Amino acid sequence: MRKIRIVRVGEADQATFGVLFVDGKPLFVTLEEPWRDNQREISCIPEGSYKLEWVHSPTFGKTLEVADVPGRKHILFHRGNTPDDTRGCILVGFQYGELRDRSAILNSRPAVEKFLSLLKDAPDIDLEIISIGRMH
Repeated sequence: MRKIRIVRVGEADQATFGVLFVDGKPLFVTLEEPWRDNQREISCIPEGSYKLEWVHSPTFGKTLEVADVPGRKHILFHRGNTPDDTRGCILVGFQYGELRDRSAILNSRPAVEKFLSLLKDAPDIDLEIISIGRMH
């Protein structure tokens, strides 16, 4: 069983920023939508524990989907830089930065490739999402 944790650390420019841990090691940063009551395509998902499942996305290829999110489907881990790229999903990068005068995550494509390759042989993956400080 592999364990993934996202620790949400702050919000800025209509985005939620986090640190992604794989088996206890902080390896990546994340960007999600801000909390908007778990609404489809415009909100991050609630804090909690979830299972991840391997899926094939027509847009992103083989990737991981967060299963059993109440009232939601198709919450994927994929590449992207700003809130415009999320549509309610979780973006993965190597560092925080700025693009077009907006807060962003950078080096997303290689980060997603590395993230997925670290987990490629794992049939069972647990995800825990927590926030530090007041997020919503």
